[in-house]
Amino acid sequence: MNPIVHTTAHLTLAWSDWLNLFLQYMMLSLLSVGGAISTLPDMHRYLVSQNHWLSDAQFNASVAIAQAAPGPNVLFIALMGWNVGLNTGSVWAGLLGVIITMTGILLPSTTLTYVAARWGHQNRELRAVRAFKLGMAPIVIGLLLATGWIMAAAHHLPSQDWPIWLLTAVCAVLVWRTKMHLLWLLAAGAALGWFGLV
Repeated sequence: MNPIVHTTAHLTLAWSDWLNLFLQYMMLSLLSVGGAISTLPDMHRYLVSQNHWLSDAQFNASVAIAQAAPGPNVLFIALMGWNVGLNTGSVWAGLLGVIITMTGILLPSTTLTYVAARWGHQNRELRAVRAFKLGMAPIVIGLLLATGWIMAAAHHLPSQDWPIWLLTAVCAVLVWRTKMHLLWLLAAGAALGWFGLV
């Protein structure tokens, strides 16, 4: 059965649950300084660990499918909302989940980005603006490292699945030290997975 839609029991979500989901994604929107993917650890905590609205398999598959598909990076959020809704047993709830999560993640950050970009451009020579830009870099890197750790550690222990961890390290070094296009790395990972090497 497809891991995206497989559930063991139907969820029952009240309107307050949908509102809390919307508010959670609005809050995450304001924290997503490295893009929505940087808030993945907190999404996992909220959707999988705390509320049990998604399984680990659904969570990881939502991210993997959206990242492999052409289009905006943020599509994994639509898939998460879709899966939360589908887990209630209703396609209409799936559509509601997409609308709630996508509106929640896009509205605050889009508004803030527009206002801040206009202000920052007008005041780009101020010392505080330059300092802010320099200070955000380590925060974004830390959030991305936490995201990678959550995704890698969900089902893979370094002692048992060392080829996956080795492939991760090699890809990280290649991205860091070369100008190799990411699609080549994705293709290599897919080929190694296809042949059962990782």
